[in-house]
Amino acid sequence: MPHADKYEVATLCDLDETRLNAVADEFSISGRTRSSDELMADPEIDIIDICTPPAIHTKLVLQALEAGKHVVCEKPLTGSLAEVDQVRRAEKEAKGLLMPIFQYRYGDGAQQAKRIINAGLAGKPYVATAETYWRRTADYYDNPWRGRWATELGGVLMTHAIHLHDMLTYLMGPIERVFARAETRVNAIEVEDCVSASLLMQSGALASLTATLGAAEETSRLLLAFENVTIESNHAAYSPGDGPWKIVATNEETRKAIDALLADGTPVGRRFNGQMEAFYKALVSGEKPPVTSEDARRSLELVTAIYHSRDTHSDVVLPITEAHPKYQSWRP
Repeated sequence: MPHADKYEVATLCDLDETRLNAVADEFSISGRTRSSDELMADPEIDIIDICTPPAIHTKLVLQALEAGKHVVCEKPLTGSLAEVDQVRRAEKEAKGLLMPIFQYRYGDGAQQAKRIINAGLAGKPYVATAETYWRRTADYYDNPWRGRWATELGGVLMTHAIHLHDMLTYLMGPIERVFARAETRVNAIEVEDCVSASLLMQSGALASLTATLGAAEETSRLLLAFENVTIESNHAAYSPGDGPWKIVATNEETRKAIDALLADGTPVGRRFNGQMEAFYKALVSGEKPPVTSEDARRSLELVTAIYHSRDTHSDVVLPITEAHPKYQSWRP
């Protein structure tokens, strides 16, 4: 098991006893329970890792923070901006650290791009595109919680493209305005499975987002154009953070500076391995988690803005505050 020198998976919790035992047997996990309350009350447990369907994330996160645990939570962290702000208030009073999962940030490609941008070598940001072309069929939605507003909380925007959209803002910075369309065109489901959005970034850069669950070939791609460099991710649907990325400098001086910057770089763990390694370092050092509740709020603010723009056919200005009609919920 990865990071066995850092973490011990002591107990697995699942309502489905057959699935619980199958997974626990596969990974030789001795502790097994069907009760999250029992898990929260166990004084030997330091970290609660929440991997449930989305609708109950908020409840479990708040319960784990109240119990004094560190918390790792899959996306989406909560089901509304009101809930994420509630979690952030609880986090300020909690003993434990809270880390949302955005594993696509981890991998040599994404981390090298981040280093180039942070070093100031990329220069002025111009434009960007984020493309999530995936495929999901009726079999995928033959499930009690997928494809439904009440339990999945959204469609391709929430469950599939959310990671690549996080990578866009991770590298290009915060968003100022959003205009979007979202439709259900591929499957007979409640939620959207096709999205197109136009963004104005706070930097002045322009960005576009496109996502579908009807693609014949699955790809995820980021393409970022800056003053001094154009950066393109790999196209692997579920690991676009992996290297190598295509990095093309506009001049020889920048190319040499990038080569020098990256020459001494150590490999970065990919996906969950990389994020959990970074979380371990935060736990040991007492520093803030590598992905924060602020990052989760920024992600859910984009989701909220896209749904509001779709419903009102209007440009949505960020940030979204308590007075906004979709602050309490983006769901219909």
